[in-house]
Amino acid sequence: MRQANRHWGSPLGAVLRELLAAAGGAPELLARLRQRSDDAAAAAPWLTILGRAVARGEAAPEALHPRVATVAMVLLRDEFMARGAPTAPDEVLVEIVDEVYLPLVRSRGRAVE
Repeated sequence: MRQANRHWGSPLGAVLRELLAAAGGAPELLARLRQRSDDAAAAAPWLTILGRAVARGEAAPEALHPRVATVAMVLLRDEFMARGAPTAPDEVLVEIVDEVYLPLVRSRGRAVE
């Protein structure tokens, strides 16, 4: 999350944020951006991490879903888009992980013990 935060807060990230903001009013640009983004590639490292957590009994097997896997990154991206901040404070990253992501992956379908 911190690495992604640095990326979204970089000059390149600022350009990407501007493109995403512009795409909201231009359906054809949004469609092109979606074509270029590879959701499977974005989810792959998170699915690997979740797979290891499932193997250790720290996450429910139902958490192994691309949307669940990437929800933390989507929340971080939305933090930039909705708030227009140049970077997300570390406490926001901790909140996303501790208050949203971990409870989500632990509670999918049944309690993990």
